[in-house]
Amino acid sequence: MRAWAYGIAIMIAVGAVWVLSGTQHSRAVLPEAASSIRSLEAAVAAHPENPAMTRTLAQAYLDARQPGLARVLLEAAPGGVRTDLQTRHVLARTLLDQGRNDLALDVEVGVVADCRPSESRGLASTCDPVLFASAVRRTSILREMVALGVTDVLTHPDASLVAYENATREARVRLE
Repeated sequence: MRAWAYGIAIMIAVGAVWVLSGTQHSRAVLPEAASSIRSLEAAVAAHPENPAMTRTLAQAYLDARQPGLARVLLEAAPGGVRTDLQTRHVLARTLLDQGRNDLALDVEVGVVADCRPSESRGLASTCDPVLFASAVRRTSILREMVALGVTDVLTHPDASLVAYENATREARVRLE
């Protein structure tokens, strides 16, 4: 009878350990779309000097709400990738998602300055007009947000709305 009681106690202990072991696993950082992100990570690892692949992976991280991963990727990229205008624009978005509006503003101001080196000349040959327009728009919004002290859009939705309205209040049309 004692052997039977010991057997049951051991079975209960083994069952408890088995159940608890299943709850001790950590959750994946990127639970959704992990296979597509893995393939993008493999592509970037194979071609780290390709800015388009790096931007695509950074955007996938942003879509998965992991701006920290995107920032680490972009800041650790090779020099040619880091200096790419579109990559810097994605970095500004990453910083914005992290609540670092001041740093995002600095990056966007740099993108705008490199797109249009002077008022007399047109856009730089490496600058896409859509990228330039987006960077100018984001710069004006970020300036307002920094001026109002907004660090996180979700924490300060009212101030963020005021900053957005202030930045977009004035419409400019340029006819050529």
